[in-house]
Amino acid sequence: MTAPGTPSRGSAPTPGAHAAGGTSGSAPATPYTALVVTASNRAAAGVYEDRGGPIVAEALTALGFAVDGPRVVPDGDPVEEALRAGAAAGYDVIITTGGTGISPTDRTPEATRRVLDHEIPGIPEAIRAEGREKVPTAALSRGLAGVAGGTLIVNLPGSTGGVRDGLTVLGRLLVHAVDQLRGGDHPRPGSPS
Repeated sequence: MTAPGTPSRGSAPTPGAHAAGGTSGSAPATPYTALVVTASNRAAAGVYEDRGGPIVAEALTALGFAVDGPRVVPDGDPVEEALRAGAAAGYDVIITTGGTGISPTDRTPEATRRVLDHEIPGIPEAIRAEGREKVPTAALSRGLAGVAGGTLIVNLPGSTGGVRDGLTVLGRLLVHAVDQLRGGDHPRPGSPS
């Protein structure tokens, strides 16, 4: 795994290498796994350093997740590719940062929507509400949240303040959401009660 806070430019997750320690049938190394993806054309080009991704990775580690990333990719199609690869690899959670605003290059919500099986609108609504208390322009974030397969995907803004506001919300619900997706809180359809 990539050490938390260590950028990995444009690389994709290795399927099966996170939850099962890379060996099929081995015991999970940790109960929860996460991938952090930073969507930034300029950070991917090396114009400036990714600041949001390492904050996300550190917070997820503190919540007990084994974290890969941040993976720094340009906005748009590369975000979709990273999300699809992460969901296929079976991460419990993928958190993106960046590309959620209204500028012409902000395309993370569109890339995310193409990957999701269904949306969970309450998560981004809560994140925007948290941010609006301090910065009214937080209402301009178009970030999404939802499920792809068994993976929860959440878009956070690119600003460090927006990231911290989002993490405040996620800190209250992320572990519970993963437990629900795993069927631990509610039985899956067709499973014994």
